[in-house]
Amino acid sequence: MSKVALVSLGCSKNLIDSEQMLRLLEQEGYEIVEQEEDAEILIVNTCTFIEPAKMESIECILELAQYKKSGKCRYLVVTGCMAERYREQVLREIPEADAVIGTNGFDRIGQILRSLEQGKTQQVFCPAEPLLCEASRRRTTPDYTAYIRIAEGCDNHCTYCVIPSIRGPYRSRQREDILKEAEQMAAEGVKELVVVAQDTTRYGYDLYGRYCLPELLRALCAIDGVQWVRVHYCYPELVTDELISVFAQEEKLCSYFDIPIQHISDRILKRMGRRTSKAQITSLIQKIRAQVPGAILRTSLIVGFPGETEAEFEELIEFVRQTGFERLGVFAYSREEDTPAWGMEDQIEEEEKQRRQETLMLVQSEISARWGESRIGSTVQVLTEGRDEIVKRWYGRTYADSIEIDGKVFFTCDRALKEGEFVNVKVEQAMEYDLFGRAEEE
Repeated sequence: MSKVALVSLGCSKNLIDSEQMLRLLEQEGYEIVEQEEDAEILIVNTCTFIEPAKMESIECILELAQYKKSGKCRYLVVTGCMAERYREQVLREIPEADAVIGTNGFDRIGQILRSLEQGKTQQVFCPAEPLLCEASRRRTTPDYTAYIRIAEGCDNHCTYCVIPSIRGPYRSRQREDILKEAEQMAAEGVKELVVVAQDTTRYGYDLYGRYCLPELLRALCAIDGVQWVRVHYCYPELVTDELISVFAQEEKLCSYFDIPIQHISDRILKRMGRRTSKAQITSLIQKIRAQVPGAILRTSLIVGFPGETEAEFEELIEFVRQTGFERLGVFAYSREEDTPAWGMEDQIEEEEKQRRQETLMLVQSEISARWGESRIGSTVQVLTEGRDEIVKRWYGRTYADSIEIDGKVFFTCDRALKEGEFVNVKVEQAMEYDLFGRAEEE
């Protein structure tokens, strides 16, 4: 059978789609290769959440298309969010693409590749029926860490976001299917489960008529072998007292609250279509700080949203200073067609949006530096990820650092370590986002 290489772009949910495609292709008899130049079939799983992601996807497609001229590649397949959103444009403007497969059709990847190899050209497969794929996965993350998706789609319909139109309505996975997958991964050596969905806090409502994330997290924490359970994408209005209690009570549940608030001005929140207010957000943060010792707060913010005044931007800066988020990301508003915000008046110039992003990130860098300095002298548990031979140090993450998005802990150790091994590290130095120290003797 043909050799296939797949490039996955975008978020962790997209990565899970890619991992499922790889397993489906293996089951069809295709050989998976790591290097694009060795592949006869190239697949790119695209992202189009914001303009920079769209441009990255286009550039990747064009780069891979060169292998049809200079390499072994016979077929180029475009899948994912960009394929779903711009299917006609992809085929029209990138003639090198032999197939376009939307977010609801990737489970048919084997069938589509076979049809290409049988001589059929320019396949388009973008079913309207929302997909909730339960295929097994060929995991591409380190052996000790895995994402686990608990739902697909989104019902929030924020005015700046295209995800509901691409991924469809919110669809929870059956609890039994989630736990079965988690138990299998634990048996394979996974120690850290990263729970993801477009909105994890909404889990279960469509299936069971109630929000079931707290009980699902308790069940995941009860699985033998799992040592960390981390949760991403908790919408603030659905972080309930019950959910906070689970974080406070479950030792395996990382006290890492990933809560995208996007802004703090009540007027801007309303224009964004968000379902919360400054008072509610402030109260929630105070409650988490009071009830969960060592809680790490991570959030994402959007600056330069249409109509955002200088006073509202200053309000956001002051809120960030007062709150002291341990982890924070800032995005300049990306104007996306087919969203309500696209047609809003008072669009802000790109240069000004970039200025606001840079200004807020400078504020956050000072907060992050102070937080790192406060860790000096403490002992932290680190999940070892590898060794940097240039600096002659091991490195890894604490419960305060999620995979691929947060900082690292670099440390020395008198013995050889294994990837995925937990070790206690005494923090001796700190930089803006990274810590440095020495492993303590057992």
